[in-house]
This record gives sequence, C-alpha cells and structure tokens, in this order.
Amino acid sequence: MGNCCRKPVAHVSSTSFFGGSKSRSKTKENSKSTEGKAPLKTSGSNVNKLISSNLKSFTFNELKEATKNFRQENLIGEGGFGFVYKGWIDENTYAPTRPGTGIVVAIKKLKPESFQGHREWLAEVNYLSQLHHENLVKLIGYCSDGKNRLLVYEFMHKGSLENHLFRKGVQPIPWTIRINIAVAVARGLTFLHTLDTNVIYRDLKAANILLDSDFNPKLSDFGLARDGPTGDNTHVSTRVIGTHGYAAPEYVATGHLTSRSDVYSFGVVLLELLTGRSVVEDEKPGFSEETLVDWARPFLSDSRRIWRIMDTRLGGQYSKRGAQAAAILALRCLNTDPKNRPTMVNVLAELEALNSSNSFPRTPKSGTENHTTKHSSHSQKSATNNNRL
Repeated sequence: MGNCCRKPVAHVSSTSFFGGSKSRSKTKENSKSTEGKAPLKTSGSNVNKLISSNLKSFTFNELKEATKNFRQENLIGEGGFGFVYKGWIDENTYAPTRPGTGIVVAIKKLKPESFQGHREWLAEVNYLSQLHHENLVKLIGYCSDGKNRLLVYEFMHKGSLENHLFRKGVQPIPWTIRINIAVAVARGLTFLHTLDTNVIYRDLKAANILLDSDFNPKLSDFGLARDGPTGDNTHVSTRVIGTHGYAAPEYVATGHLTSRSDVYSFGVVLLELLTGRSVVEDEKPGFSEETLVDWARPFLSDSRRIWRIMDTRLGGQYSKRGAQAAAILALRCLNTDPKNRPTMVNVLAELEALNSSNSFPRTPKSGTENHTTKHSSHSQKSATNNNRL
C-alpha cells in the first residue's frame, strides 16, 4: 500500500485513503433527483449529536499532530472533496503518537468548500458508526471541530483490489485468493442487504475493496450508500452517481436504486477477478468505449470459451470447473433485467459452495494459457479508471 499510492484527481474513494490509484472522474447527476437539495444544517455541535458514541471524537489539533501537521510526505490520496493522510495514534487511548509507534491510521480531511464532500462525509460517518462487520472497513473516529471535517479509519496494509489486479509490476493474485475475496465481498454486501433497514452500497468497485495483510477484503467508502426502499416501495429514486462501468444499467437510465443494483456491480467485480482486466480502459485516442462487460458477455455462457478471457497471469493455475461456475454466476448478476438477477444471499451461497470444492488449482493442457481473446479496449495493459457517471 503506502509505497504504491497514486493520487486520484476527482472523487476520493477509500482506495485513495489506503493506497489509491490515479483516476479520471466524470460525474453526471440527475437534475430531477429526489434526494434533498437543501443545505445541510450541520454545525459541529449538531454533527456530534447525530453520530454514534461508539466513535472517538478527535480534536483537529490531535489529528494535526498525528499526521505531523498534515505533512506532504504523509499524503496518501487526494480528490475533489479533500485529502487523505497517514497518521499514527496510540492503540488504546487513540492519542497521537510519533511515526512508527502506536497504530497506523488513514485520516481523510474534507475541503471546507466541498458541499458534496460534506454530504458524503456525513453519510459515511453515520453508516460506519452503526454498521460493524468483518468485511466492512472500520471507522475509528471523526473530527467536527469548527469547520473542519475529518474521518479516521483503520489502515489496510495491502491497499486496494484495484491495485493488485491492474497495476503493472504487482504480483498477480492467485486463483484461490481471488475466490476468497469474492466470497468475503459477497458476505459484506449480504450483511448490508439483510439488515432490518437494508442498505444499498451503491459504489461497489475494485477501488473500494481494501485488503489487509492477509488479503482479506473490506468494503470502504460509504459516502454514496443509501437506505433501501421500505414498505410497498420497490426502489429508491435518487440522482445518478457512481462509477462508469460498475453501475447497473437500469439505475443509470432511471435513477431507480435497488439492492439488485449492487448485485450488478458485484458481477462486474467478479468478472474483473476472472479476467484481471479493468471494467473500462483509459480514454485514449483510438480506444473503443466498449466495456469489459460488453466484451466478455459472449464468452461467459460458453464453457468451451471461458478460458479465452481468463487472466493469463494466473499461468493456467485455476480450476476449469470453478472458472465456469464463477463465469455463469457473473453472467446472472449482469442480467440486464434486475428481476432476473440473484439476490446477494443466493450469490453468497453459490460462491461458498464453489469455494469449498476441492477443484483448486488446475493446470490446463500445455499451450492453452497462451491463447487469449484480444480486444482494443481490453488488452492486458489494463489501466485503472474510476470515471464517475
């Protein structure tokens, strides 16, 4: 993580806090949004009343000391609404400590003028102060000192899944670990979707999946999360915002958000795990706008051609049967009709069954690993892209 950070230039995902990657963002919002547009009345005292007492309330000076006055060398990410720094605090008291002592944390500092960032800051602190699960990133505390708005998170030592899948020179993730990651991410989403008041994550992508030192993943960046529909409502109407390529097509078209929107995004991430390729390539002259989903869809339903889209960096060390099952599951998650997508409960059950099978790993016949399907938009030279809708 720390050494391999590239700084985003737009919306800061949690990946940016914990060793993020450079992104080009495009945000397109629906002007007919039903989300509140009135200014948020959240002074420091009001914010404190809204936030769970489970969180540590830091003063600005404490976080200033923890980051050594927000020193440039501790900057690990930046974006449209602020900056993210590495800091050090005492494991028990959470008091600031010298670099190299105590525990490492990631500290997100909001730009005072960022209105949208403030909304996402408030959403994230409200959700993560109440939701606790082994596959959700841990929020340690916050600061609402005067006009200052900061969040303090656990530091994820392996950085983002995005970095490990798409960055050049990084050791490829083995097949069994990829399946483990898929299972754990599904557990996190299932937890959110099965709460009494279900939560729609809305921004699932490789950049927002953070890995600890053992490659155990956690969902991060809850700034776009929303409560799901209640009563007889079938969906939540909201402005269209998310990451290009990951967002469900019906959500992009109508602004109608459901838990099945997350299922589609999960299908995209599962496809990235299979192929080792980014959902959308960098926008360069001569590059097609075809997404990874468009390119891979014809191969997903044909068991004889699945190997043609598998990540060649796996060196053939994967289960043919397991890859076929994962590809079929990804195809179901990517169904254009949300009603025909499985629930995350069903997705998790299928992945756990796949993970418990004894078919890992398997080396294909000699030579097959060298035959890949090539496409101008999805060459093995994958580049990270967090283009906002």
